[in-house]
Amino acid sequence: MPGGLRARPWLKQNENMFSSLRVREFRIYWVSMFVSLIGSWVQTMAQSWLVFRLTHSAFLMGLTGFLSYLPVSFFALAAGVYVDRSIKRNLLLVTQSCFTILALVLALLVWTGTVKIWHVIVIATINGFVLSFDSPTRQAMVVELVGRQHLMNAIALNSAAFNSARIIGPAVAGLLIALIGTSGCFFVNAISYLPVLAALALIKPRPPVMRGNQTSVYSDIRESILLVKHNRFLLFLLALVALVSTFGVSYVVLMPIFAQEVLRSGAMGLAMLMSSSGAGALIGVLNVARLKDAHVRFWLLHVSVVVFFLSAMVFSVSRNMLLSCALLVLAGAGIAGSMALVNSMIQLSIPDSHRGRIMGLFMMMFMGFIPFGNLLFGALAQAFGVQEVVFFAALMSLLVYWPFARKFLSDRRAFEERACV
Repeated sequence: MPGGLRARPWLKQNENMFSSLRVREFRIYWVSMFVSLIGSWVQTMAQSWLVFRLTHSAFLMGLTGFLSYLPVSFFALAAGVYVDRSIKRNLLLVTQSCFTILALVLALLVWTGTVKIWHVIVIATINGFVLSFDSPTRQAMVVELVGRQHLMNAIALNSAAFNSARIIGPAVAGLLIALIGTSGCFFVNAISYLPVLAALALIKPRPPVMRGNQTSVYSDIRESILLVKHNRFLLFLLALVALVSTFGVSYVVLMPIFAQEVLRSGAMGLAMLMSSSGAGALIGVLNVARLKDAHVRFWLLHVSVVVFFLSAMVFSVSRNMLLSCALLVLAGAGIAGSMALVNSMIQLSIPDSHRGRIMGLFMMMFMGFIPFGNLLFGALAQAFGVQEVVFFAALMSLLVYWPFARKFLSDRRAFEERACV
């Protein structure tokens, strides 16, 4: 009833926060992908446990994680060319089927007791290659499901699903490893892809944007790089993704050292720290999802990035568990909120014919820098100490960001003209 809505204005806010879920195709896609993301986190945790159980080697655990993302660094942009030329629904059916098969293979190897460390490493690397195609496809398909009007809300809700799964998945993995073992975890992940495949089957495929001339892969890549080169605002956003991802994701790998050696809190403390970061990330993306005023996004992006770096700096010197958890809530909100805003700004400022390639670039900046950042931070922390490295990395990142932000965010008028929202 209209009168009821006026009496309870929070309902309007909630409707706006979840507005993209009113679109039927996006709603079934989002729910199924959320289930799959939980399964993926279950497999990630079980895979780390399996590598540790097989080798008791920190190096091989790091190498497996490194190879899981390394293919994205090299193939995501080229994969984006194929995304632009393909029906995205059909391409996702292929990538999600590949993930299902790989999870089943790993589950059977563990279940039969024949698994070797090289099996795990090879499967992790193939997963990374498939991810090079899957990630830009998922990002580029969102606008086809919800349209430009709901795009920012849909991207924020996708981030909310990812960060919720990041909280739920590891907890579920710990329980499942105890109850059904690592092979059971891999079987669960394989089953979690079935809702996605069913949802994709229900989605009406959209034909790719047709272009007059079918050029080579190299020409398409060059065309997109020139597009970014001559668009200062787009260039700034992608550079910001690389900066925040290299520091913002990589410092998380040092969290066990903070829990054990700095805060003296052990495994329970590590769980609290990671949960705080995940909870903050969820708060950050939901705050983006409820945005009504498009002009606020520029201010919120600036504030989110600054809050993230400042929170990380203070966290690095904190020796109090409650303060550290509170700071990680702020840091998680800052990084997740800023990346959701950047994703939506990029997608609103590019033509549909370039969407797959530009989102391939986005994934290269966001995920492709993770393995190199992990190695760099691990080496620096070993040489200079974990607190010193995190503090000075956050400080230097902030000093790099500040002058460029003042320069490039002044281009927001051009973005608003392209966005048309």
